[in-house]
Amino acid sequence: MQAARRRAARSEAKPSGDPQSRLTAARERLLTGFSELGLSAPAERSEALLRLACLLERWGQRINLSGHRDVESIVARLILDAAALAPHLPEIPSLVDLGSGAGFPGLPIAILRPECSLLLVEAREKRHHFQRAAVRELGLRNVESIRGRAERIAARPQAAVVAQAVAEPSKALEWMLPWVDPGGWLVIPGGERPPEVAPRPSLGPSHVITYRVPCGGPSRSLWLARRLS
Repeated sequence: MQAARRRAARSEAKPSGDPQSRLTAARERLLTGFSELGLSAPAERSEALLRLACLLERWGQRINLSGHRDVESIVARLILDAAALAPHLPEIPSLVDLGSGAGFPGLPIAILRPECSLLLVEAREKRHHFQRAAVRELGLRNVESIRGRAERIAARPQAAVVAQAVAEPSKALEWMLPWVDPGGWLVIPGGERPPEVAPRPSLGPSHVITYRVPCGGPSRSLWLARRLS
């Protein structure tokens, strides 16, 4: 009975409609979003983002990686969300994405910023395997996927660290600090209400950036501060 229910759930989760039409709609939404953001990414980058969305859709038909299952919603809610965040990051040579899930926002940032080296840290096995498959299939030479809990494995400090929805901000900050170089940036994305983080002696002054995800997406915020020591 349980096996039958699982098969039925997978069937209901499969995207409906003509695949080519859905892909065309997703491409149009992506390009519209780029236009609203003022991004002028080369065509190969936008196509790589679409391939990432299609890959997540295919994997999502077999295993639960994200609440967004079809290519259009993946573009709207994951790809464009990360694309809206990317311009607000400082110019950095390297970034670690802690608790990166299926690779968001890290994978889109890696595609949009090929000069930046990305580390994706994720404890859940299936999501880690998806990340590795995406890196391989998209040929992302600037990305490495690491499996483990950020607070338990040996940290590899980078120029910046981002932690999106991994824990409440103060707890996330404790996990982030070992992963960033002195002078590097700590970035905590938030919703319309910015993350609340108490001042710390090891951090410089913090500031908050607010922005909106394109194509009618939600309001977002970023908390940023530099590690002093």
